[in-house]
Amino acid sequence: MRETVPPFREPTLKGDYRRPDPDAHAGQHEPGLVCTPAASCVEPGPIDGMDDGMGGGARELVLTFSGVWDVASIGRMTARLLRRCAEVGNACSAQGDAPVVHLDLAEVTRLDTAGAQLLCRAAAGMATAGARVVWHVTDHGQSMLLDRVRAIDISAVPRARRISPVVGALNAIGGSIVEELEQARAIIGFLGMFLVSLAAAVARPWRLRWVSIVHHMEQTGIQAVPIVALLTFLIGLVTAYMGSEQFTRFGAQVFVVNLIEVSTLRELGVLLTALIVAGRSGSSFTAQIGAMVANEEVDAMRSMGLDPMEVLVIPRVVALVLMLPVLTFIADFMGVLGGGIASWLSLGISPGAFAVRFQEITRLANFVTGLVKAPFFALIIGIVGCFQGFRVTGSAESVGRLTTQAVVESIFLVIVANAGFAILFMSLGV
Repeated sequence: MRETVPPFREPTLKGDYRRPDPDAHAGQHEPGLVCTPAASCVEPGPIDGMDDGMGGGARELVLTFSGVWDVASIGRMTARLLRRCAEVGNACSAQGDAPVVHLDLAEVTRLDTAGAQLLCRAAAGMATAGARVVWHVTDHGQSMLLDRVRAIDISAVPRARRISPVVGALNAIGGSIVEELEQARAIIGFLGMFLVSLAAAVARPWRLRWVSIVHHMEQTGIQAVPIVALLTFLIGLVTAYMGSEQFTRFGAQVFVVNLIEVSTLRELGVLLTALIVAGRSGSSFTAQIGAMVANEEVDAMRSMGLDPMEVLVIPRVVALVLMLPVLTFIADFMGVLGGGIASWLSLGISPGAFAVRFQEITRLANFVTGLVKAPFFALIIGIVGCFQGFRVTGSAESVGRLTTQAVVESIFLVIVANAGFAILFMSLGV
């Protein structure tokens, strides 16, 4: 049978106060406060032998609660209820005799812990002021909840432990180091899984998804050519201008060509290309795989017997490993072109003289050194991007956070790897 959902009721509080209620004409969906004098409170004379100290002989107050009293709705009634408590306290102090306050919860349709805590706090305040509080709770569940809340001593709230700022900073640093080490171990494990899957795919080449590989080569390589070419051209231009300014002081303008050759072919070309690809393709890998994880497409893939490592990771990483050397070559060419134009404009070195000088001084080792690093940088970017994508927990917030984290980690690891390559090549005399 289809259950009938009761209509939503806003929390209301009815009291027997004689002052006109300003919220008495509120709409049915707004919290209201209706004053309904209780039968025992409207008598002008003393009731049960008690004096009239409430402005009309009222010695008993009836607060009738109704509607929903939960964490979402009590915010609209808290001030109103506390004002009632203050009025009860004033009445107690004025008449010098303890009135009886009835808390009627018969019309409350829903009560949660927050609402029960608010009611208990109000009752405790009135009891402290001298009133005698009488509960009228018909629902057994609400009665049990109120008993549990009343049993909690909220006055003995434990204080937060004070920690020295130095200890707190050291604790935060230590926590970050432990977290990064755990993540580094996880990335190494993910790299191992990738290498095992790649070896299995190479042993069975028909399982490689060539269409997907070509698609990602177009996405990560061909479409990145304009931005890589433009940025490396500008960097070559700036490098030549800065070098010409410094070398002119010593009359060694011709060595600007040497500066462009070493810096572009050996370091800047491949490093700038890797950083651009990390920000462009690495983040794209994380977002794509993360969105699939959030939409449970990866789980569906596993249920169909497909290996996500083989379907999602290998095509992306292989495509990036193949295309990053190509982008590096384009970056080297555009960087040298920018340096040549800057040398022509700032030093008057003609394009022909620049080409002859560049051909004389160029070392093949510098060019090869830059290209050798490109596949390793591509492996780092691809593995980190795919790894962070599989860490998405299902929310859009985690997709954005892990995408940013993938870019930062990729750039950090690429720079660390570049420093390691520099030390290695220097030690080998390359």
